[in-house]
Amino acid sequence: MSTAVEPEDYAALNAVYAALLAGTVIALRDRADRDPVRASELVPLGAATFAVSKVVAREKIGTWVREPFVEDAVHGGQPRGRRFQRALGELVTCSRCVGAWSALGVVGLRVASPRAGRVVAAVLATSAVNDFLQAGFAWLRDSANAAEATASAASA
Repeated sequence: MSTAVEPEDYAALNAVYAALLAGTVIALRDRADRDPVRASELVPLGAATFAVSKVVAREKIGTWVREPFVEDAVHGGQPRGRRFQRALGELVTCSRCVGAWSALGVVGLRVASPRAGRVVAAVLATSAVNDFLQAGFAWLRDSANAAEATASAASA
């Protein structure tokens, strides 16, 4: 049994995305004119998209999304199955890929319901900023600990 993904499997995923994008544009075209997404919103929307894609593709709490398509979904894992199932496994383990889909949802919500979209984007963007601050703190702590260990070894 081949585990290969055929080009038409990727094409099907792209067709679903394109249909959702087209449907969103058509359904919300009048609303987008009343309260357009401003350039100043791109950074918070991007950060919100980052937060969603990280949860889906990498975090333990996103395991339930990955599990049907990925072996050992808790620890990242590898796509399972064949053809379309495997293509979906590749999608849900790729944070950049999930990012495109989550951007569609985040921006779609922002256009469909500007107030709710802004609140959701703010919450998710704040979560993304927290991720960066936590990573920065861990880096500083590890750097300080390494410097301290080096100094202790040199004085011994």
